Amino acid sequence: MKVTEYFEKAAGKTLISFEVLPPLKGGSMEAIFNTLDPLMEFKPPFIDVTYHRQEFVYNKRESGYYEKTAIRKRPGTVGICAAIMHRYGVDAVPHLICGGFTTEDTENALIDLNFLNVQNVLCLRGDAQKFEGKFIPERGGHKYAIDLIHQVNDINNGNYLDGTIVDGAKTDFCIGIAGYPEKHFESPNPMMDLEFTKQKIDAGGDYIVTQMFFDNQKYFDYVDKCRAMGIHVPIVPGLKPITKKYQLNSLPRLFFVDMPDALVKDLMKAKDNAAVKEIGIEWCIQQSKELKERGVPCLHYYTMGDSETIRRIVEAVY
Repeated sequence: MKVTEYFEKAAGKTLISFEVLPPLKGGSMEAIFNTLDPLMEFKPPFIDVTYHRQEFVYNKRESGYYEKTAIRKRPGTVGICAAIMHRYGVDAVPHLICGGFTTEDTENALIDLNFLNVQNVLCLRGDAQKFEGKFIPERGGHKYAIDLIHQVNDINNGNYLDGTIVDGAKTDFCIGIAGYPEKHFESPNPMMDLEFTKQKIDAGGDYIVTQMFFDNQKYFDYVDKCRAMGIHVPIVPGLKPITKKYQLNSLPRLFFVDMPDALVKDLMKAKDNAAVKEIGIEWCIQQSKELKERGVPCLHYYTMGDSETIRRIVEAVY
């Protein structure tokens, strides 16, 4: 079933969903199952599966020169989606990214997903390589998420990259996109960020999942601004509890998010990471309760492999 159909069927009830990381190359599906097994009692209708582009390492050869070698740190998204659907009987939402993929790669992935009866995708540009100052697309790949959305819409309409294909099979993917209550860090200002979001919705985006935030008012204001812009699709808040003290500095820097003064003051007083985790859990619980009371379509939790923390939060909210 499509994500948007779940929202419609819920008729105003706030659903719950989780997002998982693929295991590192050489890992097994047990890492995913160990994260999800304790959470499935909450009956999420769908589970997101992230994807991280390949990375490069430089190995020194005997000649003294360095050889650039590509590695796939987290492969297997299509297979992971199949395993999740088979084990739990819930829909999987794979993340599609531009970085590291040609348009041919993307089309092949969409074909495989369609064969598996995966009906939802989340279209993202993805991050730049760690050694690159800005995002550089793969040769023959997409530069922006909106280009990826166009390609999904093309295959939904039976239009394939091979122009000689006549009457190609039509897919029916529901398309999610990312939203940024405090703007994407590369956007020049919040209004331009909203313009980009509107363009992606107009191109075929069906719903929005937001970047993490720690001040619910940022989310409420973002929804109001989206509605004023003519964006009327469901907007799902993405939530992540703080669990370590270093995140006080790393999360604002990496994700362009502000932290409320009250949260910062409490975290600064924490003696160790165990105390930080308790503060982060309680803050996320209160965030979740307020969002649920306001009737958001779904609470989407970034698990980061920490099912115990997420379980405590969801138990307190549901």
